[in-house]
Amino acid sequence: MLEKNTSRKSRPLTNDRGAGRIARNRMRIAWMYYVEGLTQNEIADRLGIGRVTVVRNINEAIKQREVKIWIEGEVLECFEIEAALKQAFGFKEAVVVPEPVTPENVTKSIGVAAGMYVSDTLADDMTVGVGWGATLYESLATLAPRELENVQVISLLGGIVQARKFNPAEFAWQFARMMAADCYLFQAPAVVDSPETREALIERCGLRDIFRRAERLDMALLSVGTMAPSSTAFRFNLISDEERAALMKLGAVGDLLFNFYDRDGVLVDHPVNRRVMSLPIEQLRGVPTRVIASGGNDKVECLLGAIKLIDCNVLITNEATARELLIRKK
Repeated sequence: MLEKNTSRKSRPLTNDRGAGRIARNRMRIAWMYYVEGLTQNEIADRLGIGRVTVVRNINEAIKQREVKIWIEGEVLECFEIEAALKQAFGFKEAVVVPEPVTPENVTKSIGVAAGMYVSDTLADDMTVGVGWGATLYESLATLAPRELENVQVISLLGGIVQARKFNPAEFAWQFARMMAADCYLFQAPAVVDSPETREALIERCGLRDIFRRAERLDMALLSVGTMAPSSTAFRFNLISDEERAALMKLGAVGDLLFNFYDRDGVLVDHPVNRRVMSLPIEQLRGVPTRVIASGGNDKVECLLGAIKLIDCNVLITNEATARELLIRKK
């Protein structure tokens, strides 16, 4: 289990570029080994170095106390990108993970970082609202159980009836279980057949209590989906192909809690947005800490829209996506 050190603000960056480069390389090797799960031989092949060099760097990282139960080092490029993101978007916090060697590991890497961030941020008497999806599900691997008092976890989105490999909608109760927190589930399908059904479930089936509790949220932990057929909303057949095509025709670039929005961060005028069993977007905007954990080459446009949609103030993403966000922001 790995963790980024949160005490970095108290440590000035070194002016020794050579030493910094050595430390960055060491940390990248440690990340590939412990987070991405690559073998020493695979790392050596990918980086074009000897296996002995890989072993020496891993051992040195442990010796320097950069790797123990958690990683306590910084990748300089990522630290600089984080600062640039905060300045460009006005975030109060940005976490950028090193670009994984294997693109398929982007989701896992961001999820790992999200778990670290939440573990560091949670405190007594906090109420946390959570969405669900593959990225957030990966964060469970690095959630660190802590002795906290009066923590509540609230699901912000309904669930799904059937899943195969895993059920991302289970994220809320697994999160709560690991943190020994009280959990309040959104006991309804993620998408219902009509606005009338949505209203009836809220008013007559006890879901109004979820909305009342959500008024006291201290943090919302969210991810975003694209309009690709492989995205969560479509992979589980919660939104039909016809609805997907209609949403895209209206300019939808992605979804947050299955609320579909355009590149300007405005909800598109489509019936599906009135059938989603989720916390209303306008209510999310009032949460003090609004975290989006997401990334990948296909997520840049939908991230730009989502940041505007909820006025996101904490972003957790990968290196390449962060760089592209900065380019697109200019």
